[in-house]
Amino acid sequence: MTTSNNTSPFKEIGIKKFIPGIAWFFVVLTLVCIPGYDLPKVDNWMIEINYDKLIHVGIFAVLAFLFMYPIIRSSSFSKKEKWHYCIKLALATVVWGYTTEVIQKFFIPGRSYDLTDWLADSIGGLLAMIFCKLYFLKPVKTGE
Repeated sequence: MTTSNNTSPFKEIGIKKFIPGIAWFFVVLTLVCIPGYDLPKVDNWMIEINYDKLIHVGIFAVLAFLFMYPIIRSSSFSKKEKWHYCIKLALATVVWGYTTEVIQKFFIPGRSYDLTDWLADSIGGLLAMIFCKLYFLKPVKTGE
């Protein structure tokens, strides 16, 4: 069954299946809003390996995946529609990553605007999209 272009995935799937993604969204928002002086101090070797960028990638990959998964598991959408929603959610993750940097710059004491953090956030969203494509939306082989 395919849906019309104006149908929301929330209506088709049900909001309950998106609760993990919504909860994780608020976890991310909470982490973003921690003042810089309240963040734990780290060793120099961790700074040298840019561990915080790996954390950004992971946090935003989980965020994107938690919103993609209910759509992927739904029988209400074709594979093409599921893929389009995954692309939209990856782009939404990119926008949210940029928004968090702006929030930190203007509203959170001791935090700063860092484009490399945004890049890491964006990579996380894109990795979730690629993961979903490779493991859930791969083409069905016929004739074998």
